[in-house]
Amino acid sequence: MADNDFDIDGLAKYLHLSRQQVEKLVSRGDLPGRRVGGQWRFNGADIHHWMENRMGLLEEQELAHVENALAKSDAQPVDEKLLRDSLTVDTIAVPLVARTKNAVIEAMCQLAANTGMLWDPEKMADAVRAREQLQSTAMDNGVALMHSRRPMASILGEPVLAIGVTSTGIPFGGSRSLTDIFFLICSVDDRGHLRTLARLSRILSAETVVDALRDAEDAAAVFEVISTAESVLF
Repeated sequence: MADNDFDIDGLAKYLHLSRQQVEKLVSRGDLPGRRVGGQWRFNGADIHHWMENRMGLLEEQELAHVENALAKSDAQPVDEKLLRDSLTVDTIAVPLVARTKNAVIEAMCQLAANTGMLWDPEKMADAVRAREQLQSTAMDNGVALMHSRRPMASILGEPVLAIGVTSTGIPFGGSRSLTDIFFLICSVDDRGHLRTLARLSRILSAETVVDALRDAEDAAAVFEVISTAESVLF
């Protein structure tokens, strides 16, 4: 998704909704848009954040629809192994050695940088902190899906996914008092980010997966939990 504006028909096509559905959403104030010359216009970045914020409110079937729509927009297979393509045992830390929110962010960015695909972990850490200040990415199940506000293609060779599991919970914001499972999503484009976020949200909606991540003894076990959970989606 570029920063260029959508018109109402272009947005309907992108979201795989009807023109009437988009008109209804924007008229109720449920979709960010503005009138320009009597016509609705939608900023690409605003739509990206609208979709991102809706992820946590959607059921698994709705998340699958989001994934499907984004995959069609990119002419990519829906069952593509998104997570396994960007996750390796080397980007998983069990336990993640960190006791504060800032230490978690720095450790996770360094973990991603160990792949050689993230060239500036300090810049990524600054971007993640800025995103967390806007709204915590911590969820009710004790999992945080950290990311920058916008994709960081200038400091990434390719998408990277990192996972850290701390031995004790850490205050990280959100409605839950403590968070102990941390994902860092490093994306190079908006669509890829949203697809990864939707895929993770689908997987983590299952309590059994979250419990398995907490019970994992090492990085290899965490990788197997994610790989298995992703494979059974299709």
